Amino acid sequence: MPVLPGAEPFRHEGGEVGVLLCHGFTGSPQSMRPWAEYLAGRGLTVSLPLLPGHGTRWQDMQLTGWQDWYAEVDRALRDLLDRCEQVFVFGLSMGGALTLRLAAKHGDAISGIVLVNPANKVHDPLAFALPVAKHFIRSTPGIASDIAKPGSEEVGYDRVPTRAADSLRKLFQVVDADLPQVTQPVLLLHSPQDHVVPSVDSARILARISSTDVTETLLEQSYHVATLDHDAERIFADSFAFVGRLAESVGREGAEAGG
Repeated sequence: MPVLPGAEPFRHEGGEVGVLLCHGFTGSPQSMRPWAEYLAGRGLTVSLPLLPGHGTRWQDMQLTGWQDWYAEVDRALRDLLDRCEQVFVFGLSMGGALTLRLAAKHGDAISGIVLVNPANKVHDPLAFALPVAKHFIRSTPGIASDIAKPGSEEVGYDRVPTRAADSLRKLFQVVDADLPQVTQPVLLLHSPQDHVVPSVDSARILARISSTDVTETLLEQSYHVATLDHDAERIFADSFAFVGRLAESVGREGAEAGG
């Protein structure tokens, strides 16, 4: 199937500091593209892969599961680790869950992580029925484009495939168990007005990780897809400053540019 316009993966060869960006469930790189371009424009090496089953049609997701999505970001991370001296991982929503698993599994190889409205649980009261319901109900209404900013839209599916949703539920269980293994510096930004992922997910993540260098920021003007919303520029600037604080070469170059 052809990739939806705007949903293509993005790659930029920059300096010795790399960033991997992980998009969300039923979404696409389009939701992260302005962020990726911002970082690329400041000299970083950037990788923004398209997750399997995403960016085409929702039926294609029925053939994929969390192991496929994780394998793609794990491969992209390993490519960056081969190429760069330091690597950071950023994630939105389910991409935040994938980021946390990468952090738990790769340890000190990852210099820091940035999470935007990270998801930790399927909160639909019918989630418990997914293992059975997925055999009878193919899809449910979509969750894309929860954005406050007028005229801003997310390229994502208008349906949620139930087989993939059940796999997502399993991913969250695996990641939740791994949270104490996350030790890297963390910048977590979340929206109080999020109609997809409630703030309780961010609270649980912050309570269970072992990181001691943690910054929490509220995105008061944005809904779930904050990377395309009113607070997008703040996310971009704060995440680059986070990288600059932890990556000496980036921090030095930023100081010289500012001076």
